[in-house]
Amino acid sequence: MSNLELAGWSFVVLLVLIFLRVPIGLAMLLVGIVGNVLVNGSLVPLLAQLKSLTYETFSSHSLSIVPLFLLMGQFATRGGMSRQLFRAAEAMLGHRKGGVAMASIGACAGFGAICGSSLATAATMAQVAMPEMRRLGYSGALSTGCLAAGGTLGILIPPSVILVIYAILTEQNIAKLFLAAFIPGIFAAIGYIVAVAAYVRLWPEAGGLREKAPWGARLRALLAVWPVLIVFILVIGGIYLGIFTPTEAAAVGAAGTGLIALASGELTWRVLVKVLLETAVATGMIFFIVFGAATFNTFLAFSQLPQTLAGLVVEAGLDPWLVLAAILLCYLVFGCVMDSLSMILLTIPIFFPIVTGLDYGLPPEEFAIWFGILVLIVVEVGLITPPVGMNLFVINSLSDGVRMSETFRGVLPFVASDLVRVVVLAAFPSVTLVMLRLLY
Repeated sequence: MSNLELAGWSFVVLLVLIFLRVPIGLAMLLVGIVGNVLVNGSLVPLLAQLKSLTYETFSSHSLSIVPLFLLMGQFATRGGMSRQLFRAAEAMLGHRKGGVAMASIGACAGFGAICGSSLATAATMAQVAMPEMRRLGYSGALSTGCLAAGGTLGILIPPSVILVIYAILTEQNIAKLFLAAFIPGIFAAIGYIVAVAAYVRLWPEAGGLREKAPWGARLRALLAVWPVLIVFILVIGGIYLGIFTPTEAAAVGAAGTGLIALASGELTWRVLVKVLLETAVATGMIFFIVFGAATFNTFLAFSQLPQTLAGLVVEAGLDPWLVLAAILLCYLVFGCVMDSLSMILLTIPIFFPIVTGLDYGLPPEEFAIWFGILVLIVVEVGLITPPVGMNLFVINSLSDGVRMSETFRGVLPFVASDLVRVVVLAAFPSVTLVMLRLLY
C-alpha cells in the first residue's frame, strides 16, 4: 500500500474511532502514531520531530491566549453578566412578537464578545432565557432553536478561540482575523433576529408577548451592562489602538471579568476554585487535541498527501469557486460528527495548501483571512445542523419536556439564515474585508 493510500485510509479509521466515541484528540494521536510507523518503518523519525515540536507548540506565546480567553469566559459566566445582558435586551425587545427570542439572540451576541466559546454561550444563555420564554408561552421549537443558533455567536464574534487556532495554523495575524469577523458576526445576529421575526409570523402561536417596559426601566437595564461594555472596549479597543497584543488583551480581559465577578458578590473562594479547575480542564482538553492533531498532521506531511492533493487540484484546472464550494460542503458534513476545534485542526493543514494554490483575485493575506472567516462560519453552521449538531444536544438537554425533533424543526430557519450569509460572504469578499482595509 502506498503512502497516499495509507493517508486516505487513515481518515476512514479516524472517523470509525470517532463513531466509537474515542476522544478526538486520542483518536488523532493513535492514528498519527500508527501512520508514522507504517510510513517510516519505525518511530524514530516521529520521536525526533516531537521532541522539538511539542515544546515549540505548547510554549507558543500565541497559544497562551487560549486559557486566558477561557478564564475570561468562566468569570463572565459566574459573574452574572449573562443575566444583565438578557435583561437589557429583553427590556428593549421583549414587547415585540417573538421579542424575548430576539433578546436572547442579542444577549448571546453580547456574551459572545466576552466569552469566545459556542457551547458555553449556548448553555449559559439557556439557563437565563429559557425560563422566561417558557413563562410567556414560547414553543419548545422556537425557544431551543434560537438559543442553539445564538450560541454559535460565541465563536464568531471576537474574541474567538477557534480564530486563534486558525491564525496559528496558517501563520496569520490574530488581530486582523478578529477585525474581519466583526461584520459577519453582526450579520449573523441580524439574520437570526430576522429568522425569529419570520418564524412568529408563519406560526404566531410559537411566540408570546410581554408588557412593554417603561423607558426608565429600559435605561436602568442598559446601564447595568456597562461592565460588559468596559471589558469589551478594553480588550478589543486595546488591541486596535496598539496598547496590547492579543495575548495581553486576553489577560486584561480575564482580570477585568474576574474583578467584576468579585464585585458582584458571585465570586466566592469555592467558585474561584471551580472556575480555575474548569479552565484548566478545558485548556488541557484543547491542548491535547492540538497535540493529537500535530501528530496526525506529521504523518500526513510524511505521506505527502496535502502537497499531492494541492498539486492535483491545480493541474486539473478546476474552477477555484467550485473547489471552495466543495470544501465548505465538506465542513458542513464534518460538523455532523466532529466539534469545531477538531475540524479546524484536522482539515486546515490539508485544505489551506489547496486553496492558496488557486486564484481568487485577492492578495495572499486577505485571502487567508477571508477563507478563515468563511470556514469559521461554516463550522458554526455545523454546530446547529441536524441530526447531530453539538449545540442542539446541549440546549435540548437543558430543556425538559422538549422533544429532540422539536429542536431540529426550530433550528431550521436559523440554518437557512446561515447558508444565505455564507453565500453572500463567499460571493462578495469585500464585505468581510472592508474593516480590515479601512484600518490597515
